[in-house]
Amino acid sequence: MSRTALRICPLCEATCGLTLTVEGTKVTGARGDRDDVFSKGFICPKGASFGAVDGDPDRLRAPLVRKDGELREASWQEAFDAVAAGLRPVVERYGPHSVGVVLGNPNVHTVAGGLYPAVLVAGLGTRSLFTASTVDQMPKHVSSGLLFGDANAIPVPDLDHTDHLLLIGANPLESNGSLCTAPDFPGKLKALKARGGTLTVIDPRRTRTARLADRHVSIRPGTDALLLAAMTSVLFEEGLVDLGDLGPHVEGVEEVRAALRDFTPDAVAEACDVEAPVIRALARELAAAPTAAVYGRIGSCTVPHGTLASWLVDVLNILTGNLDRPGGALFPLAATDKTPRPAGPGRGFALARWHSRVSEHPEAKGELPLSALAEEIDTATEEGEPIRALIAVAANPVLSAPDGDRLDKALDSLDFMVSLDPYLNETSRHADVVLPPPPPSQSPHHDFAFNTLAVRNQVRYTRPAVPLEPGRMAESEIFARLVLAATGMHGADPSAVDTLVLDQTLGKAVKEPHSPVHGRDPRELATLLTGDNGPERRLDMMLRLGPYGDGFGVRPDGLSLRKLLAHPHGIDLGPLRPRLPQPLKTRSGRVELLPRPIADDLPRLREALAQRPDGLVLVGRRHLRSNNSWMHNVPALTGGSNRCTVHIHPEDAERLGVRDGAPVRVKGAGGEVTAPAEVTDGVRRGVVSLPHGWGHDRPGTRMSHAATDPGVNVNQLLDGSLLDPLSGNAVLNGVPVELAPVT
Repeated sequence: MSRTALRICPLCEATCGLTLTVEGTKVTGARGDRDDVFSKGFICPKGASFGAVDGDPDRLRAPLVRKDGELREASWQEAFDAVAAGLRPVVERYGPHSVGVVLGNPNVHTVAGGLYPAVLVAGLGTRSLFTASTVDQMPKHVSSGLLFGDANAIPVPDLDHTDHLLLIGANPLESNGSLCTAPDFPGKLKALKARGGTLTVIDPRRTRTARLADRHVSIRPGTDALLLAAMTSVLFEEGLVDLGDLGPHVEGVEEVRAALRDFTPDAVAEACDVEAPVIRALARELAAAPTAAVYGRIGSCTVPHGTLASWLVDVLNILTGNLDRPGGALFPLAATDKTPRPAGPGRGFALARWHSRVSEHPEAKGELPLSALAEEIDTATEEGEPIRALIAVAANPVLSAPDGDRLDKALDSLDFMVSLDPYLNETSRHADVVLPPPPPSQSPHHDFAFNTLAVRNQVRYTRPAVPLEPGRMAESEIFARLVLAATGMHGADPSAVDTLVLDQTLGKAVKEPHSPVHGRDPRELATLLTGDNGPERRLDMMLRLGPYGDGFGVRPDGLSLRKLLAHPHGIDLGPLRPRLPQPLKTRSGRVELLPRPIADDLPRLREALAQRPDGLVLVGRRHLRSNNSWMHNVPALTGGSNRCTVHIHPEDAERLGVRDGAPVRVKGAGGEVTAPAEVTDGVRRGVVSLPHGWGHDRPGTRMSHAATDPGVNVNQLLDGSLLDPLSGNAVLNGVPVELAPVT
């Protein structure tokens, strides 16, 4: 007998509402939830394939423990006994930093991934933290931290109201948006054009998004910061700077003018391969629009000047008066954010509080570069112990980090490794213990991270659509037991982890003067929490303490878990609104337009004015039916145009003797790969493109469909030495490569 159940899609950042069809305990269909307050029925191919993702027969159903060199199924008790026995001796002998933690992209798509990793890292006391952010978005966190004092204060374009949208290094028709949570991003761009607005796309590829644009600028990869700096100089040169209402909240405008004086359109045109009049037109159009927003994404982050490019995106928004105003770029306010503190000076944002042991890369936001993970494991120094044990949570850095072959070998040298992952993939195959979470239908869902980046304030929560399968363990309990095993408390009741967090959070809240529960008894507040388990009680607490919360009775009409459960399609909290100066946490209490680390990095950008690539350069690409490496095992999401091919321009193909469909060898500093050529004018001359997330050909994995068409690992072309120095982000785009036909 079939039934329906609601579920928020966890397969990309758009967070669309789904209506699932369930036959017994199997999800047999998925369609868009038309009553969802945020997505209003929109669905993409990934969401439509929810049932196939959920029911993938290669998903692990029981823990694996290595015995006599082989991973074998074991009980949960055996698995956590092995974790405690493997991790604690390493910590006790070599210290907490000898245990590394790697967090992958899927963490931010689950309730447990939003609640427990910070507890795990804090409990271990390790500084050896690596995440997917440093192969993706860390430049934006760093630039936001320096500008606004908060690395998570990331303004998003007001897509529903802007008159002019400039996208740089972004392809939301394929990615569905990134660091900008917006169901039906394609529909929003079409609506922008329908109401008379303008869409400009800056990208070396003529992507689906670029084809929709009013103006497509085919920039030379890696020169994004130069172009944005030149646009900024035009604003100053032509008297187009107008801060509007931002004036009282911004300092450093004249310093920016002086710092960017040399970056004129004529100076950068040859390096960017964009004519000076076009650059001037881009700046003038931005300044002349009634409202406008500049939005940069992964293509502008994963380049040598990623932090500078991210900084300049917001500088342009600020200098045109478009930051923090409707139709511009606004700061979301999520329901689980902390109660906004009064505006005023804060602690600011610090970089380089510690450094990696081998190459002395500075930390950013508490993280070290994922590119440095291999050397932190396989290289001895006098500066401390190498990483001897690793906890990998929903992470596959063998494919997602540069030089996977080196990391592959390094993982084999560890004393101990535990992986929390649903698959035996290219990374988890090295683990001594694999802890598989249940499929998404058997888990609850709330978007802690993505609601802080949403283009409309709203809140939604869905309980599991299907009961937990016998023998499975809830992901929250897996995390809690992992925390206990890693911190010397193995065998304690896993509910103790949630209780500890609740007690600490409530104890702090009652001491904060701006908190709605200031002066109250935290023990009494704890008794008022509702929910069927620890994670739900924590969600209830966050909602009630948040900006829309009931304040534990102070605001009777406010949010609580009970109220949210009564609205299964979510609660609309309204459009984004101006919030400055409240979000600012800089030491000055203002937007600090030219922070010292940015100023110190500008000479490096000035040197780039004279740099020209001698040959081909490499860029990546996204596909609508893919999300990094974790969906290639689903037949419905592979094939068609979602293939691992090398895009090359027809003129380059003719010059090099490359035929469409024939194999070509691509060689970079880290190694070489062979893949079929796809000759297309969708990529500019001098540029080749390979998608990321492929390379499913290593032995010992259990991803049967992915292995039938494994593709190649583009990150194997990189040796990990190229990083944006401010953020530690890997340089994945605009890197030199050689290409030749395979004879």
